[in-house]
Formats: sequence, structure tokens, C-alpha cells
Amino acid sequence: MNKKTIIWIIVAIIIIATILGTIATFVLSKNKNKPEDIWQKYIACINEQKYEEMYSMLTEDSKAKISQDDFISRNKNIYDGIDMTDMQIKISSVEEENSTTSKISYNQSMNTDAGKIEFDNTVRLTKNKEKGYLVNWSSSLIFPTLGNNDKVRIKTISAERGSIIDKNSQVLAGQGSVSSVGIVPGKLSDNKEADIEKIANLLGTTANSISKSLSASWVKDDTFVPLKKIAMDATDLKNQLLQIPGVKITTAKGRTYPLGEAAAQLVGYVQTITAEELETNRGKGYTATSVIGKAGLEKQYEERLKGKDGVEIYIEGEDGTRKKDIARIDVQNGETIKLTIDSKIQTKLYNELKENEGFFVVMQPKTGELLALVSTPSYNPNSFALGMGTDEWNNIKNNQGNPMLARYLQSYCPGSTFKPVTGAIGLTTGALNAEDTFQYNGLSWKKDGWGEYDITTLTAYSGPKNLKNALIHSDNIYFAQAALQIGKKNFTEGLNKIKFNENIDIGLTTSKSQYANSGDISNEKVLADSGYGQGEILVNPIHMASIYSAFANDGNMVKPYIEAKNINTVEYLVENAFSKEAANTIKDDLIQVVENPEGTANDMKVSGRTIAGKTGTAELKASKDAQADVLGWFDCFTTDENNNQLLIVSMVENGRDLGGSHYLIKKIKTLFQ
Repeated sequence: MNKKTIIWIIVAIIIIATILGTIATFVLSKNKNKPEDIWQKYIACINEQKYEEMYSMLTEDSKAKISQDDFISRNKNIYDGIDMTDMQIKISSVEEENSTTSKISYNQSMNTDAGKIEFDNTVRLTKNKEKGYLVNWSSSLIFPTLGNNDKVRIKTISAERGSIIDKNSQVLAGQGSVSSVGIVPGKLSDNKEADIEKIANLLGTTANSISKSLSASWVKDDTFVPLKKIAMDATDLKNQLLQIPGVKITTAKGRTYPLGEAAAQLVGYVQTITAEELETNRGKGYTATSVIGKAGLEKQYEERLKGKDGVEIYIEGEDGTRKKDIARIDVQNGETIKLTIDSKIQTKLYNELKENEGFFVVMQPKTGELLALVSTPSYNPNSFALGMGTDEWNNIKNNQGNPMLARYLQSYCPGSTFKPVTGAIGLTTGALNAEDTFQYNGLSWKKDGWGEYDITTLTAYSGPKNLKNALIHSDNIYFAQAALQIGKKNFTEGLNKIKFNENIDIGLTTSKSQYANSGDISNEKVLADSGYGQGEILVNPIHMASIYSAFANDGNMVKPYIEAKNINTVEYLVENAFSKEAANTIKDDLIQVVENPEGTANDMKVSGRTIAGKTGTAELKASKDAQADVLGWFDCFTTDENNNQLLIVSMVENGRDLGGSHYLIKKIKTLFQ
């Protein structure tokens, strides 16, 4: 191949490459400026809230009809207002109407507060020599029937919070009537500042906050300016307020708690959501004015109680009429949640113990229904829901009795009420025989090698030192020796079997029961002390109710529950927790604790009823020589065939001066009178 030929070949290649490059550039340029590509880009800008860029994509005619500021404001207000996300289009056709204009038909969808919106629409794009295709814009590109002078409205229909009711449908938490305290500015006296100060003091707020409310732009002389909601029965407070000129009290709706202090820790309360809670619950339908459960079952059942607000999105014509419905989600009111609680029992026992620090757990022993959960001292949940003043909150916060604490959810040293558990484990494992007797004299005993460490008991008694007599007289020494005879392995395995060291799902979050701080009983002394409910034993009261139910159910522990069931089925927490023989032996012995004149719970004897029970005194001291207060316990259950079957676990703090178990027995007996 000569040199001339090579040159011609190179020239030809260059010419062909140039032609191909020109064609490619033309094709790519044409494709890049396709009308459908421009429209897809416009939609992407909506999703990314790039409203200025969207405006730059409009034709000059469109820009002449709406300024950039108005365009941005209209689009932003509408899309933000309906909380639009994930806008998508599916183009069905592109039609060239003439040499400069193309019409695109498409299906559009988006997610909003009122659910998914989907519609068909069209858009025309006009070709500009310098800029390519531009959008012919009007408001109909937002929604097909939206005119340029129309408005998009969003209406929220607030869901009504569900009620919490007791087993007899009595309201424990629900919508009720409250008093709304406010001021009519034109009726204030000439000494307005002093009157506002008085009102602020009575309502537990500040004069500054009241003045701020009165200075709102909508307030006129004859306007009722609401300040605070208070309970309907706050008669004394209302009388004091009404003596001040300008004060007006009306009736309003609000969340109320008819049992007040009697069920405060159980039911809990609602308050206005905080900014932090609003952020945590983003996307769950809350607004800055929503209420949210803050404590108790109001908090635990929040998702079910709050309901879902209804939302309507519609177009309002320029004449103010409703022109077109766009989307709607119907309101879903919150659930009504029915509990197993009996308000009469709850209130009665609260009133019996309200001056003390303690608890009552009342359960139906055959079914596991929790009939009462009382903790004292308490607080008024209505005050939280309506808006508590600083002084009232400080009184609660500084109360040494800790009224916010639900004591029945905690774990405590059970003292002698634990002795039946030790006995039942011993009988079930065969390590203990009901007729076995232990040999010791006097009111103290210690094993060889224990040094100065003694086990002491309070009462000397005649007769054999067997299981029955040890329960009747609450003999610490017997149960210390019984625990040693049972042995650590049998003892801890028996406790593990009945759910020690486990969280128990009963519809409430309870603390675990334990037999050792470290997870294992460390030595013989601790094992011996554990036998009579001391050592490192801690028991949750609701768990204890389930354990005691085994003595009423042939050894099966019923599962406690608080939400009423539609069907009457019994669910066991532990089947065969103890052998049938062991459970019935313990039951019979506990009946004698009440029936026998020498029994420690003989004062619980009720004519016409057969009751099994066990007293308990839990010592709260670091050593045998220390002097400290005690927890008084009393646990009992009915054993006769009667519709009024009850199992009660109770405790009072500072029991030494009160009389401990016997103080509680007086309270419990009122349920049978």
C-alpha cells in the first residue's frame, strides 16, 4: 500500500468519524430535550422541593401569569399542607400537537395525610429554541380540577380517645365534663393587676401567662378567654374564683378519672405531648396539641387508646364552596379497653390504706382475674390531665412516701408469707414430709460452725415441731431447718420452676422475683434465712398472688391478667408448680393458721367463710442486732364454694408501730362484711 492510499484512508476515517459524531450529538441532544424527560425532571423537583428550579422550567407566558414568589408559595403550601411524599408519574402517551407543542398524558400518584391520591392528567410543553421544552403551567397541574383562584383545604377530624372501663363497665378513664375557668376582660375590676394575681395563685399559674392570654389579637372586652380546666367537683376553688370580678366558669370536655387517687398508678394519666415526644413519635398521627399517655395503662395502651384522626383533602372554590373532594381517611376512635378490675373493691381498699405506705393485690384465685391493684399513698390523676400547679407538683415530688410509685409492680422481702412456698417445694420434691419434726428448744437455734449467727423465732408452742404447727405459729427455726434439709439444689430448682428470676407477662411490667442478689444462694446461712422469707428473697406481689393460687388449684399457678377476656378460659402460668398433695396439704395448714385459736391470723376468721392465710413480718435491717422497721404482710384466699372467691396479697410499710399483719387483717375483713 503506497503512501497516497494511506493518506486517503486516514482522511476517509476522519470524515466518517466526524459524520457519526455529528449524528450522535444530534440524537443525544434531541433525546435529552424530549418533553417527557423534562416533565419527569419537573416531578423530581417537586419531590425534592426545588420550587425555584421548577419555576425556571416554565414558559414565559406561564411566568407572566404568576410571580416566582407566588408560584413557590402556592406549590409549597399545598404540598406541605397535605404532607405529600413519593410523587410518581406513569406516562401513557406523548403527542406532538404541532411543531413546537407536545401534550403528555400521564397517571400521577402521591402519598398524603389522607392516604394515597391517584389521578390522570395532561400537561403541554412548548419548545424554546434556546431552552428546549418548557412547561405550560397552571394550577391544574397540581390537581386536575384546581383553578388558579381555588384553594386546597385539609380538614382533620379528631379521633376520640378510647375509654378504660372496669369489669362492670364503670369508667376508669374517659371523656367527661370538666370546668373551664376563664376571664371576660371587660368585666375585670379597676384593680385588674391585683385580680389577675389572685387568679394566678388560685390556678397555680403566673400572672404573666394570664396577661399574655388576654393580650392575644382575637381578644375583645366581651370575649371569654379560657385559662385552665379544673375538676367539676372542685367546689371550694370555684367559689373562690367566682368572687373575683371578670372570672367566668363554663363546662367543657376533658379526660377524667372518676376513681381519682384510688386507681392513679394503675390507670395513669394523659398530658399534652412534649416536643421530644412529638419527635420520637413522628409519623404516628400526633400534632403539637395532641395528648399522650404519660403513665400507667394510659401509657401502656397508648397505641390502642389514641385512635386515628380522620383527614379530608378537598378543593375550595373561589366562592368558598366545597368544589371537589380529593382524598379522605375516616376517623377511627380509640378502643374501649375493659379491665378485670372491680372499682368497688379498688376504692374500698384504697380508702382503708390511703394514710399508709403499702399495697393490695386482689385476684380471683380460680381464673387469675386481677380485681384490684392498690398502691398508697397516691396522687390525683385529674390534676395531671387538667394541668397541675407548681405547688401541687412539688408536694407530690417531695412526698417521702413516693405517691407516683406503683408498689404492686415492685419486689419486696416477703418475710413469713414465703414459708408456705418453702413447705410446698419440700413436699413436692420429697425432701420434706409433713409429719417430719425438727429437734430444737427455745426461741433461737444455730447450726454448729455458725459462730454468733442465730436463727430466732417469736413464739414457743407445745406440740410437735412439724409443718402444720410451724405454719400455725410461724416458726422461723422450723423453716430454716426445712430449707437446709431440702438443700440448695432442690430449693432453687423449685423456685426457678415457679418463675423466679423471670419477667412475667401479665399485661403489666412487673419486677422479677429473686432468691439471690448474685443469682445463686451463697452459703448455708442465706439458705436457712431464705426458708422463712428473709435472706436475699424478694417477691413481686402479683407473682406471689399467682404462687398462692397454686394452693387453691391443686398445685397449678393461674396466670394473672388485667384485661378482660371474651371467653372464660383459665390460663396457667405454671402447671404442676407443686404436686396436688403438697398444695392441698399447705392449703389445709393455712386454713388452720386462721381457724386455730393459736394461729397467727386467727383474727381473720370470718363467720360463714373458710379462709386460708399467712401473716408475715419482713425485717429491714442489715444485721441481727440492728433495729429497723419492718414490712407487715398478709396473704390469704377463700377456699369455700362461693361466688365471691378472692385471693389477697397485701403489705404495709412501717409495720412495727401499726401492728403489721394484724393492721392489714382489719382492712381486709371489711371485704367480707
